[in-house]
Amino acid sequence: MNTARIVALAFVLAATASAASAQSPLTRAQVIAETHAAQLAGDIPHGDLDISARHPGGDVHPAADAGATLTRAEVKTELASAIAAGSLPTGDIGRTLAEVEPQRYPHAAQAPVLTRAQVRAEAAQAVRDGDVQVGDTGETLAQLNPQRYAAARVRDGESRVAM
Repeated sequence: MNTARIVALAFVLAATASAASAQSPLTRAQVIAETHAAQLAGDIPHGDLDISARHPGGDVHPAADAGATLTRAEVKTELASAIAAGSLPTGDIGRTLAEVEPQRYPHAAQAPVLTRAQVRAEAAQAVRDGDVQVGDTGETLAQLNPQRYAAARVRDGESRVAM
């Protein structure tokens, strides 16, 4: 039995060797020529920054290689408006200039503030319609008891059903 295994192994090795020689690997001269051509074309990166003939300054962010979508004038205009508004980040924390020195920059327009009476009216409306959350689940009273608040919603002219 051992002889049969040895013969089978020899046959497999012979078949593998003949298949490998049929593929004809590149010679040393061919590999050197391809490497030299790639170096001349700038296709071989050098180190982590990929400093090559194609990227002499290094290519830290290869995805940013896309073409520019804004003109120089548009970029200058955006920069000037960002400087005027104080929206440029400064320092390592990432705070903007307007956050660091708010007295130097105009304040952003604030949304209109509701009066106390308006807030109380909205709160009463929410209680009446069952839009107040109950418990830790985040469900409203109208979701828990839709039949109880359906009449109030119809009376107020709302066609929606509590979900």
